[in-house]
Amino acid sequence: MTWEPRPVPPVSEVDEAAEYWKAASNGELVVPECNDCGFVHFYPRQICPECLSNDVSFVEAEGTGTIYSFSISQQAAGWPEDALPLIYATVELEEGPRMVTNIVDVDPDDVEIGDPVEVMFESTEEADIAIPVFTPLE
Repeated sequence: MTWEPRPVPPVSEVDEAAEYWKAASNGELVVPECNDCGFVHFYPRQICPECLSNDVSFVEAEGTGTIYSFSISQQAAGWPEDALPLIYATVELEEGPRMVTNIVDVDPDDVEIGDPVEVMFESTEEADIAIPVFTPLE
């Protein structure tokens, strides 16, 4: 069990990550890809960090990857007693970029670097915003 509800990220229609959050609310993981050099990157931004082009589009990601690194945060005061510790991780997506996220639905003792994972989306306090998190592939 993870602790809920998750806080809502600040999202507005003019935010350069608005398309990312809209896709997440529809259960899709998208990543920015430069139309000039083809570089796929993360976090969502409209400037390519490789060639500095502003010709960037969002493309659908496979939603799978591997755990590149992780850290476990023990329960804070006020959490439900049956809540598992939070697992903060950097996941390397199949498309190449790495994203900071949470690993969910797994005992922290069973998590290892290199484990294959897949995306899932956790709801937030707002009905139209979901947070991409990852769970081990079975």
